[in-house]
Amino acid sequence: MEISENYTDKARYDYNLVRRAVDLADQKAYSELLAEYREPIYFMLLKMVNNKDDADDLTIETFGKAFKNLPAFKPDFAFSTWLFRIATNAGIDYLRKKRLRTTSIDSTFTDGDGDEIRIDIKSFDPDPEQEMITRQKATLLREFVEKLKPRYKNLIELRYYEQLSYEEIAEKLEIPLGTVKAQLFRARELLYNVMRSSQDKI
Repeated sequence: MEISENYTDKARYDYNLVRRAVDLADQKAYSELLAEYREPIYFMLLKMVNNKDDADDLTIETFGKAFKNLPAFKPDFAFSTWLFRIATNAGIDYLRKKRLRTTSIDSTFTDGDGDEIRIDIKSFDPDPEQEMITRQKATLLREFVEKLKPRYKNLIELRYYEQLSYEEIAEKLEIPLGTVKAQLFRARELLYNVMRSSQDKI
């Protein structure tokens, strides 16, 4: 498949990683893409939602969706642009769900190639497409969670499926709040590892 003539050297390198990941099931290629963009995606989402824990959660969702749909990636745009768009949509979905209006519709972010991405929040009302995306993310997350050890699986289920706060989880499990946060942080790390190493995640 031909790539755009406007591709930068970095965009060409990323596209080669995508092809290695998809065509050769090269786990190192997945790892390199994750390592390259994990922090930029996280900090973009943090700027959008203004909450570290939710930014972590949305970063997981972004890479989960991106890796699952990687075979469908077309080089009409750079991988970084495609990935940042997925992250932006995840952030908008979060803002709609929480009914937050702290992000201006004129806000822009810069992707890995230096291109600006504008956030366009047209409506906070749910729509069928958004509901479908939410269901897809829930299904994908469940696939990853099933591969975790019981302790971390339980924490993730309490946080994502029962939608308990950190304080509520601490009370339910009768453990310190700091322990809950530390173990959930570890659970997120394990989810990243599952996304990188699972052969059937795509």
